[in-house]
Amino acid sequence: MSKKTWLLVVAFVGLGLAASSFFAVDEREFALVTQFGEYKRSIMRPGPYFKLPLMQEVHKMDSRIQGSDTAPAEYLTLDKKRLVADPVTRWRIANPLRFFTSVRDQGGAKARLDDIINSELRRELATRQFGDIIGSAREPLLQRVAANVREQTRKFGIQIIDLRIKRADLPNEVEESVFARMRAERERVAKQYRSEGEEEAAKIRADTDKEKAIILAKAYQVAQESRGQGDADSTKIYADAFGKDPEFYAFVRSLDAYEQALGAQSTLVLSTGSDLFQYLADPTKKR
Repeated sequence: MSKKTWLLVVAFVGLGLAASSFFAVDEREFALVTQFGEYKRSIMRPGPYFKLPLMQEVHKMDSRIQGSDTAPAEYLTLDKKRLVADPVTRWRIANPLRFFTSVRDQGGAKARLDDIINSELRRELATRQFGDIIGSAREPLLQRVAANVREQTRKFGIQIIDLRIKRADLPNEVEESVFARMRAERERVAKQYRSEGEEEAAKIRADTDKEKAIILAKAYQVAQESRGQGDADSTKIYADAFGKDPEFYAFVRSLDAYEQALGAQSTLVLSTGSDLFQYLADPTKKR
């Protein structure tokens, strides 16, 4: 091999070593540098950095907040009821060296987190009634679980940001029976309300009918009294009017009788001594 060829080989090797001597860390990452598996330094800020080629290795880790969605699991409450819950955790790497030496990567971290969260959640749920867990005691319970998990994961270089439960419910096989009891209870209450409503409606209708009958009776009484008073007043007025001129009253009564008794084709046979005949014979005649 010629000298020129050797020089080219050396140049290419030098360029390769120079290229492998530099690496970059962006704002979303942490980095650890190890030499033959031994820890050398941690890089917490973004930028370009130098390492020994072929001797040192760079391990990068995500510095952003991570999410761990634990698979739903069954838990037993204090009143011996089974509960299905699926906790969700937000966390980040706080100490890259501890994280790398204990759990190595995100997969190992999530496995450890799931075990710790399930254990703490199971312990806390076992001290609470089912109704409290799905009610007002849920938030304080999660705060205690998060505090315990935070304390245990600190040794892995993990910082717990938040811990929540997406769903807390009964197992599917128990859910139907619970819903059936709930429906039966709601139907019983609904029937009771309907029965009480019908009873109250019957009372209202009876009171209304009674008031109606009383009002009609009073109205009929007033009408009869008014009618009687009117008839009495009318009789008195007629009596007073006719008493002033009895002859005129007899004449008007006779005219009314003529109008009712005689028609266009009527024939009337009367005695000459009839009182009705006297006004036909001589309208000016007086008794």
